[in-house]
Amino acid sequence: MPHFIIECSNNVIELQDPQEIVQAVFDKAQASTLFAAEGPGGIKVRIKNYAHYTTVNSQADFIHVFGHIMEGRSSDQKKELTHSIVGQLKAMFPSVLIISMNIYDIDKSSYCNKSMV
Repeated sequence: MPHFIIECSNNVIELQDPQEIVQAVFDKAQASTLFAAEGPGGIKVRIKNYAHYTTVNSQADFIHVFGHIMEGRSSDQKKELTHSIVGQLKAMFPSVLIISMNIYDIDKSSYCNKSMV
């Protein structure tokens, strides 16, 4: 169920293999024990890179992770997860000055996937 979308500048995927970035986020999400690693409710991670952007009126490299998770986790659990993932990315990319993450709760009442229809 959880979806982690990594958005970054093009240079980021030149510094590190994109699959290794995806795997690092997956591993931290799995290590949190908040989600299933496999099956329909399993962790999903993808990456989008950008050539055209501005960060504080410059072309500074950036990484931002959007976490979309089913509601029900505590603020402390979400905080621990974001700190874990950002910490891993910081270690992987010491030269990237802008690394951030936020989590959105998915409303169970409005969520639908193909197995529910």
